[in-house]
Amino acid sequence: MKLVLRKYHCMGNDYLVYDTGKNAMELTESRIRRLCHRNFGIGSDGILAGPFTDGGKRYMRILNPDGSEVGKSGNGAAIFARYLLDAGYINRAREKETEFTVLGGKMRAIYLDESGARQQIAMGRMSFWSDEIPVTGPRREMVDETMVFGKLPYKTTCVAVGNPHCVIWMEEISREEVCRIGAVSETAACFPEKVNTLLLHVVDRKNIEIEIYERGAGYTLASGTSACAAAGAALKMGLVDRKMMVHMPGGQLEVEIGEDGTAYMTVEVKSVGEIILDDGFVEELERI
Repeated sequence: MKLVLRKYHCMGNDYLVYDTGKNAMELTESRIRRLCHRNFGIGSDGILAGPFTDGGKRYMRILNPDGSEVGKSGNGAAIFARYLLDAGYINRAREKETEFTVLGGKMRAIYLDESGARQQIAMGRMSFWSDEIPVTGPRREMVDETMVFGKLPYKTTCVAVGNPHCVIWMEEISREEVCRIGAVSETAACFPEKVNTLLLHVVDRKNIEIEIYERGAGYTLASGTSACAAAGAALKMGLVDRKMMVHMPGGQLEVEIGEDGTAYMTVEVKSVGEIILDDGFVEELERI
């Protein structure tokens, strides 16, 4: 069985695209783990599987390195939109944008250049309501609430952007700190669907910095949904303007929050190339 994938990244946040029209292997949890492994596989922050079609609508699945499915991914959406163009599913001369559905709802990508590398992604409306994130307890807006992780209290703002995020505002942030907190907060009982943990530092009203620990993936150089969640939390707390630059270890992107709470991110997709797996490796995958 031949297996062909394409690899892309946004600011170091890398994904493998598994075209379901060109590959027949079932993506089981163990196979996903092996493909995403950076020593024993290709290495990536996840797999984008699709396009699936139903009634003229296009669908895509976002799979974490541990095999779990993600509600939304801004970078994943941009990468998939770029792949649709590269693979000929979309004619750039006729179509200036594309829309597809993921587990967390509809996503729309607007192409800002001819190659499809630069895009604006409509991420949908954010929610701070506990039952929509979700967070246990009575229904309330999760803004500036004290939560305890590893016996230490933190001022948090939680937000849903197709998946759950816990934003912690700090004066100093680091990889070590987000990994320490994220290892506990990801599986905390108050988050029934687990959570992405973000450390937020506000530089000024137009610039913020974040460090990211994603559920099912761990430390991540960049994340579109996390950038939007952090921007939305900072705006909700009155710390920034509606349009800002979000700086992450892997790079920076622009986020704008509309009056209705809809987040828009502008990002650039880099193509790494096509990967054709050796027969021996494919046979090994088939056995697990």
